[in-house]
Amino acid sequence: MSKYIIKRLLISIMILFFVTLIIYSIMRCIPTSYVEKIARERASLPGGKSYSEWLTQLNAAYGFDKGIVEGYFSNWLASTLKGDFGDSWFFNVPVVQKFNAVIWNSFILGVLSFVLEIVIAVPLGILAARKQYSRTDYAVTIFALIGISLPTFYFATILKYILSVKLGWLDLFGQVGRYYEQLDSWGKALDVAKHYIMPVITLTIVSVGGLMRYTRTNMLEVLNADYIRTARAKGLSEKTVIYKHAFRNTLIPLATLLAGILPGLFGGMMITEQVFAIDGIGRLAYNALKEGDVPFVMGYNMFLAILTVIGTLLSDIMYSIVDPRVKLGR
Repeated sequence: MSKYIIKRLLISIMILFFVTLIIYSIMRCIPTSYVEKIARERASLPGGKSYSEWLTQLNAAYGFDKGIVEGYFSNWLASTLKGDFGDSWFFNVPVVQKFNAVIWNSFILGVLSFVLEIVIAVPLGILAARKQYSRTDYAVTIFALIGISLPTFYFATILKYILSVKLGWLDLFGQVGRYYEQLDSWGKALDVAKHYIMPVITLTIVSVGGLMRYTRTNMLEVLNADYIRTARAKGLSEKTVIYKHAFRNTLIPLATLLAGILPGLFGGMMITEQVFAIDGIGRLAYNALKEGDVPFVMGYNMFLAILTVIGTLLSDIMYSIVDPRVKLGR
């Protein structure tokens, strides 16, 4: 196991290198540019330099006067290897500092949504497979398709309209209420939890459908296997057949899906956090991308790339847990 993990980590480092090189190349080619914006603002000041002079000076300061490959190695990669992602141009603070200030907001949203997604999708997928072509199966299928089809911003807007505008149960947006500072510790916790209800529901509903359909499809395939018929022929209870024999084998393909869920949660938060005005990593990345903030966007994409690598590694390790026949050391 240890040799396998070391081997995968070395491969992951190589993958991260090429991923960051591609992302850096894309960022250098996007039409929006923070440097150009600042050059225009400073050139408009009275008695200042011209736009072209400011642009030349700023490009030299940020390494944009070099080619993409040279700029990547001499500027971004050299700093990243030291643990320094540079200063955010838009937020005017170090990227790592800004990450640390908001990452826990996104982490809480991600964990809550992930747990609810597993708790809802897996049991409903198993139930739909057990009662194939029944009303229950059709109801679960419709629910899953609704979750898959609804755009995040549209579903979030519907929730806000119903729960905030019509019923008045929840605040329209924000992380805390207007009287947050006047509350005690317990009241503050409840206030934050209340503001997280709609974002968590949104993230859960729009992502639960795919996992639900995936679970149903794999469960149906397992239930039609010969060893399941044999288990039933031996007189085992349906509960034992489903949850001891069938479900264990269903976990094998589900482990593959988990590799993409971890980065997908943080990547999918960009729209949700923007709609509900939650100061998380997704919302900040959205604003940074609009402003052409290369250091912050590079740090955000590096973060997602690392999550993808970790998710893939955890997925492979889970194979050996759910299926002892898989030998990771080879």
